[in-house]
Amino acid sequence: MNDTSRTQGWAIAAGAGVAALLFVLGILNGSYWAIAIPVSILTLFALGLVAWVGYTIATIQVQADAPPDVLATDAPVSEPEETNSSAATDAA
Repeated sequence: MNDTSRTQGWAIAAGAGVAALLFVLGILNGSYWAIAIPVSILTLFALGLVAWVGYTIATIQVQADAPPDVLATDAPVSEPEETNSSAATDAA
C-alpha cells in the first residue's frame, strides 16, 4: 500500500467524522434537515440500485446454449436393478 492510499483513507475517515459530528449537532439542535438529508440520500441510493438492476435485466443479451449431441429420448434405457430387501429382513 502506498502513501497516496493511506492519505485517501485518512481523508475519507476524517470526512466521515465531520459528517457524523454535523449530524449529531443537527439532531441536538432539533433541525429537520439533519434527518431529511441522510434519509433522502439513502432513499435515492436505493432507488438508483433498483433502477440499475432493472436496466441490467432489460438490456442483457444471453446466447442460447447449443443443443446436446444426444437427447435424453435417444439414450438407451436400462432396467433398474431390483433389491431384495425382504430377504435381508427374513434372515434377521
